[in-house]
Amino acid sequence: MSAPNPAIAGGAALPVLKERGQREVFCGLTGIVWLHRKMQDAFFLVIGSRTCAHLLQSAAGVMIFAEPRFATAILEEKDLAGLADANEEIDRVVARVLRRRPEVRQLFLVGSCPSEVIKLDLSRAAARLSQQHGPDVQVLAYSGSGIETTFTQGEDACLASMLRAQGPSEDAGDDLLVVGTLPDVVEDQLQRLFDQLGVPVRFFPPRRARSAPPVGRGTRYLLAQPFLAETGLALNDLGARHLPAPFPLGAEGTRAWLQAAATEYGVDPARFEEVVAPAEARARRALAPMRERLAGKRIFFFPDSQLEIPIARFLAREVGMELVEVGTPYLQRDHLGPELALLPDGVQLSEGQDVERQLDRCRAAAPDMVVCGLGLANPLEVEGMTTKWSIELVFTPVQGFEQAGDLAELFARPLVRRERLKV
Repeated sequence: MSAPNPAIAGGAALPVLKERGQREVFCGLTGIVWLHRKMQDAFFLVIGSRTCAHLLQSAAGVMIFAEPRFATAILEEKDLAGLADANEEIDRVVARVLRRRPEVRQLFLVGSCPSEVIKLDLSRAAARLSQQHGPDVQVLAYSGSGIETTFTQGEDACLASMLRAQGPSEDAGDDLLVVGTLPDVVEDQLQRLFDQLGVPVRFFPPRRARSAPPVGRGTRYLLAQPFLAETGLALNDLGARHLPAPFPLGAEGTRAWLQAAATEYGVDPARFEEVVAPAEARARRALAPMRERLAGKRIFFFPDSQLEIPIARFLAREVGMELVEVGTPYLQRDHLGPELALLPDGVQLSEGQDVERQLDRCRAAAPDMVVCGLGLANPLEVEGMTTKWSIELVFTPVQGFEQAGDLAELFARPLVRRERLKV
């Protein structure tokens, strides 16, 4: 049953529709696709079913002769029936993986719906395997299950497991920690900007396990992704302090995100403008043609990736789109307060999902574009709606000044396709 929720403190007076019902989401195993590309000496072993294996193979587009750093230890009927010792099987598979991949320094046991249903204690298995294979290899566990979660929470659970295993450091220093998996090209661009500003910065997760940055009471952190609620709590527990800011999407968001760091580290305002203004100007030039195509178009967000609110802010303020409804699986108020304050007055926010009710609202609104998961996109296309897959927003480099035009183009492209199909 849907019910209105009071406005969010710290943001505009925006009503929130809280919904609890049938949901359409991917599972957290999807996060392995971008995590294994980022962490170059990590391996992800899913304890799951053949369906889990098929999901990863199709989502990653892995060719048969490739050597990806993920695999699935498939639970058979005898495992589900308790006729085999699953822990012995896990130990055997992990040993085989490490023999074949001696470069691996961090191995994740990733829980799935089947492993959670039969109550496999992967945390205990990880501790046991770390003793067996350490100190060369650290074994951690996290849940990628799709039960009561959405797909970006896989990354959140993974990063939180790394931080909790790492523990607080007395030698953390006062470096800024940028948290959230970013494509290497984006990370390199942001590194150059921070270097020019004179802000000492480290990125988490690291590209290699041995270069994990220490975290402690001197650490201040900026989130690069809005779906890292558990990771934020783990950082807070280690003594780190969050710098609230809009997320680095678009020219405005990236500038405000960098400004939060510059203010915290006492960067001279003139120096900030000298560094940021040229990149911001390039971003706004790239956005100008996209604005001509997107301004005035009405857009409806189904909840899926937790990127919905920052993306909606970007589309409304930088390319002039009209927000019909912005749905998100979970509304992390502590992290999204600066974003909420920038949304247009009167926009409808929804948290959670009752998919049939939301479909009714979407059809009644007849928006120009619908942002949704793969499970809804094709049926809505058949009904004549133009859709954008929300998962593409996670797979594509979109953060930072240099990607602002690319981000807008992701939304212009479906409209161009629709126009061509009409001819």
